[in-house]
Amino acid sequence: MNIYRGLTALPEFKNSVITIGSFDGVHQGHYKILKRLQQLAEESDGTDVVITFHPHPREIVYPKDFDLRILTTLDEKLEYFRRAGVSNVVIVPFTIEFSQQPAQEYIEQFLVSKFHPAYVVIGYDHQFGFNRTGNVHLLEMYGKKYDFKVVQIEEEEIKNITISSTKIRRALLENNIEYANSLLGHPYVIQGQVVTGNRLGHHIGYPTANVQIKDKKKLLPGDGIYAATANVNGVEYKGMLYIGLRPSIDAEEEHRVEIHLFDFDRQIYDQEITLELYKYIRGDRKFPTMEGLKLAMAEDEEVVRSFFHNMVANAADVATVILNYNGKNFLERFLPYFSSSRFNNEKIYIIDNASTDGSLKWIRANYPKVNVIALQENNGYAGGYNEGLAHIEAKYFALVNSDIEITPDWLSPIVTLLESDESIAAVQPTIRSESRRGYFEYAGAAGGFIDTLGYPFCRGRLLQETERDTGQYQSIVPVFWASGAAMVIRSDVFRNLGGFDKDYFAHQEEIDLAWRILLKGYKIHACPQSIVYHVGGGTLSYGSANKVYLNFRNNLVTLIKYLPGADLLPVLSIRWFLDTLAGFRFLLKLEWANTFAIIRAHFYIYTHIVTILRKRKEITTNYQRQSLTNLPGVYKGSFIFDYYVRWKHKFSDLFPS
Repeated sequence: MNIYRGLTALPEFKNSVITIGSFDGVHQGHYKILKRLQQLAEESDGTDVVITFHPHPREIVYPKDFDLRILTTLDEKLEYFRRAGVSNVVIVPFTIEFSQQPAQEYIEQFLVSKFHPAYVVIGYDHQFGFNRTGNVHLLEMYGKKYDFKVVQIEEEEIKNITISSTKIRRALLENNIEYANSLLGHPYVIQGQVVTGNRLGHHIGYPTANVQIKDKKKLLPGDGIYAATANVNGVEYKGMLYIGLRPSIDAEEEHRVEIHLFDFDRQIYDQEITLELYKYIRGDRKFPTMEGLKLAMAEDEEVVRSFFHNMVANAADVATVILNYNGKNFLERFLPYFSSSRFNNEKIYIIDNASTDGSLKWIRANYPKVNVIALQENNGYAGGYNEGLAHIEAKYFALVNSDIEITPDWLSPIVTLLESDESIAAVQPTIRSESRRGYFEYAGAAGGFIDTLGYPFCRGRLLQETERDTGQYQSIVPVFWASGAAMVIRSDVFRNLGGFDKDYFAHQEEIDLAWRILLKGYKIHACPQSIVYHVGGGTLSYGSANKVYLNFRNNLVTLIKYLPGADLLPVLSIRWFLDTLAGFRFLLKLEWANTFAIIRAHFYIYTHIVTILRKRKEITTNYQRQSLTNLPGVYKGSFIFDYYVRWKHKFSDLFPS
C-alpha cells in the first residue's frame, strides 16, 4: 500500500477511482465503500485512492470542542486500510484554509486537479466544502463537466440498524462492547505504551501494565472492568482491563488504563501494547479497604477467566499446524500473527522438516509455548505432514505454510462452515497476495478447480494471471481442491483416507487427496469470509525448474491413478501433446531448465509405471471411480484452449454467473 502524506509529492494519478472521508473506526459501512472502490478500479483498469484527513476535521473547525473522541488513530486507520487491500492512501493535512474552500473550488482545485478521477465513490451522507454545502448533486453536475462518474453507497445495515461512527461511539460509552464490535467488524482497539506506575497492583497480588494512550483524543469506553486481550511483541495474552479514576486509591483526575495479564510475569516497561476489548464486566467502584479491592479483583478475575473459558468450550478443537523447512525468516515475520489468532480453542504446532537454518533454536527461544515436532529428515510437504500429524490429536487440522500471514478471525468462519455440515471434509480460505494485498495469490486464490484434461486452476487465477479481489467471488461454493498453502480438514477424514501420497514430496498432493475426498462422497468448499495472505513461491520460487518438474510429474501421476479407463488414454494422449507444446514454449523463451523439467517428469512416469499402476489398483479397490465431469469443481472443457484461443482470462469468463 502506497502512503502519501500531504499533497506536494503526489504521483500523476490517471483514471483514478477515489473516495474521501475521515473513516473514523473503519467500520463495516466503510468496508463496503472500500470494496466498491476496488471493484470500480478493476473494472476500469484504474487506480484506487483513499483520501483521508489528519487531524480530524472537527479538531480544526471546532478547536474549542474538547468533547471530540476518535475511534481510530491515524496508525490504526492505515492498518485497517492495508488489511482491506487498498492500493493508495493520501493523508491530507486538514487546515483552516482547507476547510474554508467553497464546494466548487474543492471539486476543481482539489479533487479534479490532484487526482483526475474517473469515479468518485462516496457514502450516503457525504458533504464537503465550506459550511458543508457540497453534496452528491453538485458532484454529479461537475462530473459531467470533468468526465467523472459519482457512485453513492447506500447505508450499510446490520439487522436493520444503520452503521455509523456516532452509533459506535455511543455503544462504547454505554459499555456495550459486543454491539460496538459487531458494527466495527473487529474488536475495539486501544494502543499505547507501558509506563511505570506506583506498583500497588503488584503489592496486592494483581500487577498491572499501566498504558499511556498514544492519542489523548482516543475514545475510552465507560469506567469499569473489561475482558480484554493484550498484544505484546506479537504475542497475545488474556487479561482484565481497568479504565477509570481509581477512586479506591488516589482519585486521579485523568483516566487510567491498566491491564492485569493472566499467567504473565515479565517486565514490559516502555514497550508498545495493543489492547482489544471483548466484554464489559462491571462498573467502577470505590472500596473502603485494600482487602475489599483485592477480593473484588479476585471475583473479576474469575468472571473474566470464565468468559474466555466459555469461548473456548463453545469452539471446536483445532490444531493449527505449520510445516517448516529452513523457513526461519518466514517464522520471524509471520509467527506473531498466529499468536494473535482470535479462535478460542486452538493449539499451534510446528512440524520441522530437519531444518538447518537455526529454525528450531529460534522457535524454542522466542515461542517456548508453541508445540514443536522435530523430524529427522526432510520428508517434503506430503511426508512431513503425514509424519507430524500422526502425533497430533484434534478435531480439525488447519494446515498452513510458513509463508502465510493469517488474519485474526480466519478460522472462525471456516470452522462454523465445517460444523454446519458433516459432509464437508475440507475448507479453504481466500488466499490473497502478501505483497499485492488486494489481489488473489497464485497458490489457491478463491478455491481450486480442474478441467477435464486434469489442468488445475483457481477461482480468481488462470495460469499466471491473478485477479484483484473486489468481492466478485463472495459465495461459499463447492470446489474440486483446497490449497495446501492454507486449508482446514477434518482429522478423521485425513487419517481414514491415508493422508497425502508421500511420493509426491511437494506440489499437487492436495489435489490427489481432494480426489479421494470427493470419491468418498465428501465435499470441499471455499470460504471467502476467511482471508489469509501468502508470500507465494516463498519455499520454492514459481520460476523454479524443480517446481515445474514436480507439478508436471505429480499431475500426470494423479491422472493415471484416478481417471476411468475410458478417459485415461485419450486424456494422456492430449496431455502428451500439450506438454510437448509447453516444452517448446519454454525453449522459445530460452528457459532450457524448464523444458528439461517436463522431459524429466515424463521419464519419471515411464520408469515408475509399475508403482503408479499399483496405486491405480489400490484406488480401484478402495474407491468407486468416477468420470471427472461427475465431480464438483470441474470445468467441462479445456481451460487452456479457452485461455489462449478464446481469450478467456478470468474465472468468470469460464463460469459466467
